Amino acid sequence: MKRTLKCVVFEEDGACVARCLDVEVASEGDTEEEAIANLREALELYFDSII
Repeated sequence: MKRTLKCVVFEEDGACVARCLDVEVASEGDTEEEAIANLREALELYFDSII
């Protein structure tokens, strides 16, 4: 199943933070791309745990 979720990426304390606006999941990385990749992984784990 594919889902489309909205996220926002911002800098906080020297790290890039990616936060999903649809569920309470966030992740961080050294770059925007890394933060988004980490967020995707965190969202997969989140949705796997509730199904």
